[in-house]
Amino acid sequence: MFFKVVCVLSVAVAVVSGYGHSSQYIHRHDGHHEPVYHGYGHHDYYTYPKYEFGYEVSDPHTGDHKSQHEHRDGDVVKGHYSLQQPDGSYRHVDYHGDDHSGFHATLKHSTHHIVPHHYHY
Repeated sequence: MFFKVVCVLSVAVAVVSGYGHSSQYIHRHDGHHEPVYHGYGHHDYYTYPKYEFGYEVSDPHTGDHKSQHEHRDGDVVKGHYSLQQPDGSYRHVDYHGDDHSGFHATLKHSTHHIVPHHYHY
């Protein structure tokens, strides 16, 4: 299900940013399906979760600049994303999570601001 959501969001971002640059990729590492039995003849299949994806959007027309990369191997997830704030500064977030230590994120802001151009008529 998560894979389908990522695909739909990637396509939506690509459609919205028709004037700029957009790229995305998804690498799935499908392992062997292992049956999980629940009794009474019912069983589910469990596949080891492993994937990597990323995308980037750069649209000078709308000022939309953002990117994300994420990697999961079992219960360990690592990734980062960045986006340009309305004031021109950038927000960078690095995150990781696992079942032992939980979810942790580090937020950084750059201080580069866009200087507005004043037009005289």
